[in-house]
Amino acid sequence: MHPHLLHNGAIRDTREKLLSPGQVGFLNGWGVFSTLRVFDGVLFAYERHYARMKRDAELLRVPFEIPAAELKKHLLTLVEANQAFNSTLRVAVVRNRGGLFEGPELSRDADVVAFTADLTNWGPGVKLTYVAHARYGAGLFAGVKTTSWTQNLAINDEVHARGFDEGILLNEDGQVSECTSANIFAIVNDRVWTPPLGTSGCLPGVTRAILLEEIAIPGLKIEERELSPSDLEDADQVFITSTTRDLLPVLSIDGEALSQERTWLPRLQQAFAAYQTCYVAGQARRGEMVSA
Repeated sequence: MHPHLLHNGAIRDTREKLLSPGQVGFLNGWGVFSTLRVFDGVLFAYERHYARMKRDAELLRVPFEIPAAELKKHLLTLVEANQAFNSTLRVAVVRNRGGLFEGPELSRDADVVAFTADLTNWGPGVKLTYVAHARYGAGLFAGVKTTSWTQNLAINDEVHARGFDEGILLNEDGQVSECTSANIFAIVNDRVWTPPLGTSGCLPGVTRAILLEEIAIPGLKIEERELSPSDLEDADQVFITSTTRDLLPVLSIDGEALSQERTWLPRLQQAFAAYQTCYVAGQARRGEMVSA
């Protein structure tokens, strides 16, 4: 984590004590968050991140009153304070009031907090393992990105202890949902499939959405489809997506090497990189960035 954070519009030192035990959102994980990629001083795909947080906040009854333009201004101020022009940024909106153990003298209904950190080198690919009954696709809050992240962290810690990079989370029907912090795709012939929203239990990742809605490669169709473990194992290639990883190939599942038929993935990676470059250039032309 970098030395400065954003706390309700103010840039503060990360060593400062800014929380109260009575802030129910921090005690209970009652909030929403998103992780953004800062790309040459630009908040990549900011509009999509903001819209998802706004939607999730309404469902979880988290006060989210800050307008998109104002929050963006604050986040860019944080990027400049940390000189974090190519970095990872996490922003959270956390509810302060409610429940039996609300603290006294809380002046705000919610806090807006953000940090930046260095980019991670994820290497050439990932080794995955299955985790059964880790998502409930029919749940009321399925697909919501909440700060109540304990289950994901516990799963991630456990699979790392066994020598894997990530867990493939299966839902109540044994179908593939997602990973703990990434969406998953399978390439079969000229089709690219990813588990559907609404039934699999997966999060609507921003990189996932860009692939489905913005990336077009002649001869290749990208779409939602229910996936079983055997679909992954029989695919020409499997890859995961996230804001911090972009598109990263899956090398193996439970120690079994997967096919690495690289007809389409390099083209998808190139198309996504071109989309990033175009987006960043457009933001720079409009002055929606900070620079060294």
